Amino acid sequence: MEGEEIVTPMDGQQGFVAVDIVVLVVYFVLVLAVGLGSMCRSNRGSTEGYFLAGGAMLWFPVGASLFASNIGSEHFIGLAGSGASSGIGVGAFELNAIILLQVMGWVFLPVYLAAGIYTMPEYLQKRFGGRRIRMYIAVVSLILYIFTKISVDLYSGALFIQQALGWNLYVSIFSLLAITALYTVTGGLAAVIFTDTLQAMIMLIGALWLCIESFKAIGGYQNLEPLYAQAIANETYYSNSSCGLPRDDYFNLFRHPVNSDLPWPGFIFGQTAASLWYWATDQVIVQRALSAKNLSHGQGGTLFAGLCKITPLFFIVMPGMIARILFPDIVACTDNCEEICGSKDGCSNLAYPLLVMNVLPKGQRC
Repeated sequence: MEGEEIVTPMDGQQGFVAVDIVVLVVYFVLVLAVGLGSMCRSNRGSTEGYFLAGGAMLWFPVGASLFASNIGSEHFIGLAGSGASSGIGVGAFELNAIILLQVMGWVFLPVYLAAGIYTMPEYLQKRFGGRRIRMYIAVVSLILYIFTKISVDLYSGALFIQQALGWNLYVSIFSLLAITALYTVTGGLAAVIFTDTLQAMIMLIGALWLCIESFKAIGGYQNLEPLYAQAIANETYYSNSSCGLPRDDYFNLFRHPVNSDLPWPGFIFGQTAASLWYWATDQVIVQRALSAKNLSHGQGGTLFAGLCKITPLFFIVMPGMIARILFPDIVACTDNCEEICGSKDGCSNLAYPLLVMNVLPKGQRC
């Protein structure tokens, strides 16, 4: 990258060419076509057909949908940013999910299928009786998703559209809402699963390609650990503060039980319980598994999704670390971050966009 002009995400369309924009438009048209086309694949006139895609999904689309439902634009920004700022520790969350997905498939899913339910609120009503708990969990889940998941996904996706097409941020948000609502409301879960499958394949292929190009830029995997230790912004060199230096445990997944940012006892015994709720009882995740043709396909879907969950550590977190190596003055900034990205807390969230804009050749950035 030496001698090349660094294009930051704030440069907008300067970093994109016509073919990038064409690829982005084709992607949205393809997603919409798959979503609307899937309307013909399921019986949307019945409750099971609409909410569970007719209960006829095979393991591959089930697993791909489980993966795509979890991994969104906020993961590419957040995981890469965490990798850039603190190393591979955040990858423990992804590897933990592999185990919990199997717990859902082999412990919880047989119970859900035996109960003959369509939604998690319905299961709670059958299990504990009364409609109040059903309404309570439905309302709480809806509020949580609006403010913790959907809003972040829409904002992250809209930022990318804004940078690629130069659209207003709110126009980008409402465009995403309109496209998603069109195939979701009309096609039901079948449309969601088929579009999830398409997007999962695109995400994996695109992330793999960027991962390969990123490692090429630093001379291979063997250089990641030593070069990351030296990825320090110039302003840090000339200050007396240790702020901005890489962590000593940046290449440890399980960190010191007391003096670390992610103590392993808290992660294993604390975070695992919270993650179990997400992977085994959350409506968005469970609904995908319930759409399986039978228990075997549901369990096969969790196995495939678990396999896919290995990839974020290598495809997202490590490229985030590489972004710090290639662009230390931006990603590893300390005092002048507000000038660079408008944030006083740091610019590590620019790690993945910087790689996309500067490592990938033109025509492949979208």
